[in-house]
Amino acid sequence: MTPAKVTVPELMQGIRNIPDFPKPGIQFKDITPLLADPRLYAGSIELLTQNFKPGSVDAIVGIDARGFIFAAAAALKLQCGFIPVRKKGKLPFQTFEESYDLEYGSNTIAIHVDALKKGSRVLLIDDLLATGGTALAAANLMKHIGVEILEMNFVIELSFLEGRKRLSDFPVRSLVVY
Repeated sequence: MTPAKVTVPELMQGIRNIPDFPKPGIQFKDITPLLADPRLYAGSIELLTQNFKPGSVDAIVGIDARGFIFAAAAALKLQCGFIPVRKKGKLPFQTFEESYDLEYGSNTIAIHVDALKKGSRVLLIDDLLATGGTALAAANLMKHIGVEILEMNFVIELSFLEGRKRLSDFPVRSLVVY
């Protein structure tokens, strides 16, 4: 199958803005139209994984919940494992946990203690980079295990929230930047 070729403007057309969600003042970036278009969805996976080939990554780490949509497909493309980072209380085995602040609250995420082996090469994928709190918390979880984060890739980045600054220890790529 030939990889889908999409441009950033095309991806942007697949992202709908929902004002005042989940609370007044927040401009929610809805990826549902992008996901509904098979060409845009496949193209986003192609762009998220463009710096890697099968065998160069041991696992894709995806962040709960929309990050799973992209990370699982990327893992299939790169023929590697998919590791979920979930909200606290959602994983049934022993976990490492990390709390963090986000642009409109706080949360705690977790990863199974045996999800990755020390020295694993991982690509972290999420749908959105806002303040960087979620991605930094996920990176801290992976520090407990001792993995190498090759890249942190996002479909959308809200640059005005300066989340990239918090991730300065890692290579960061975003497909669409607002």
